[in-house]
Amino acid sequence: MRTSFAPHRLDDPDIREANGILRTCVHCGFCTATCPTYVLTGDERDSPRGRIVLIKEMLERDEPADATVTRHIDRCLGCLACTSTCPSGVDYMHLVDLARDRIERTYHRPAADRVRRWALAHVLPYQHLFRWAMGLGRLTRPVAAWLPAGLCAMIELLPAREPVPAAEAAPATVATPVLRVALAPACVQPALDPAIDAACRRLLARLGVQVVAVPGTGCCGALTHHMGRREDARAAARRNVAAFRPWLAAGRLDAIVVTASGCGTLLKDYGHLLADDPDFAHDARRLASLARDVTEVLDPLMRARTPPAGDHTGLSVAYHAACSLQHGQKIAGLPEALLRCAGFEVRPIGEGHLCCGSAGTYNLLQPAFATALRDRKARNIAATGAKALAAGNIGCLVQLRGVVGVPAVHTVELLDWAWGGPAPAAFARAVDHETV
Repeated sequence: MRTSFAPHRLDDPDIREANGILRTCVHCGFCTATCPTYVLTGDERDSPRGRIVLIKEMLERDEPADATVTRHIDRCLGCLACTSTCPSGVDYMHLVDLARDRIERTYHRPAADRVRRWALAHVLPYQHLFRWAMGLGRLTRPVAAWLPAGLCAMIELLPAREPVPAAEAAPATVATPVLRVALAPACVQPALDPAIDAACRRLLARLGVQVVAVPGTGCCGALTHHMGRREDARAAARRNVAAFRPWLAAGRLDAIVVTASGCGTLLKDYGHLLADDPDFAHDARRLASLARDVTEVLDPLMRARTPPAGDHTGLSVAYHAACSLQHGQKIAGLPEALLRCAGFEVRPIGEGHLCCGSAGTYNLLQPAFATALRDRKARNIAATGAKALAAGNIGCLVQLRGVVGVPAVHTVELLDWAWGGPAPAAFARAVDHETV
């Protein structure tokens, strides 16, 4: 694609980066077939190719973002399915990040939209505030139907009752650990489903991995980054890099294990996010190089061993590949392989490349599109006939629970169960896997 930036504009590192990305696009249109919003609307401006043109024109004019650009960029899930099918290797992820940042800085949104985005950015990344907001949301559930659509969507996604923290002993000390790891920073997952990280710790300890605590960490920044609040995301990244610095300097960690793939995509990109920060760039790259999805860590540990037979053996599981895992991190096939090795029957889901509609804060900001994609995904899941649903991202699980008709659990919960841990709470009422 040809661009026409004035030479002096290329002194701006953002424009220089955008120019390089834009020039790689050949406008072939392969991306349109895998773009969820284009599949729904058929509007070229709701496809990656169309959005690239809108971004190009906005940046070349060097004017504030307008309502049209904002509407169609807001509709982008950031699922990155387009990057998995693009033959030219267009770095759409970083291009749309630049566009969202410019929109956030230059477009004056309607008041209600500004308030909603401000609330999400100042509540979701902080566990204590998020827990308080969940409690308030549950109280308003009886009148949710009379509330604005965006607020109603938020309330509907909340669990019916506050999740009970998983009962577990103090972190096990492994005499001669095969690996020493830390769990990645988190925000909403511990509040929405604390059982996920509990299962991860149990399973890792059982496989001889020492899990250490790193104080001072917090939200990875993905939620605010997804909304175009780049400086908020960079601040979160700096806080986490600072917390990990002593461990990085001492070389005491083999990996930083991520159980929320949406977080993993950004953690692995910390080097890019802080590339221009001389105080943090080096350590940000080191942290990013250690970030691993939990399945990447488990793979070499589990492949050489045979799990004990149990009630899980032969249970049919539909595996939903989170976009942030299959497109953002390019991890495809590995979680399914681990589930099969553990004794589960894994059934593929039709249109597996399409997003479920969660996408960070997308289901809160674009509820109509998110619901359409959720229902489409639910139909494809039902068509598998599986008795359970597995996914590697908390956003996907929250989006799909309650509409798929079967227990929806994290992949690591099933693997923990297969290796001697308790059955996931979602199976508690089942006599055996045939009655789930």
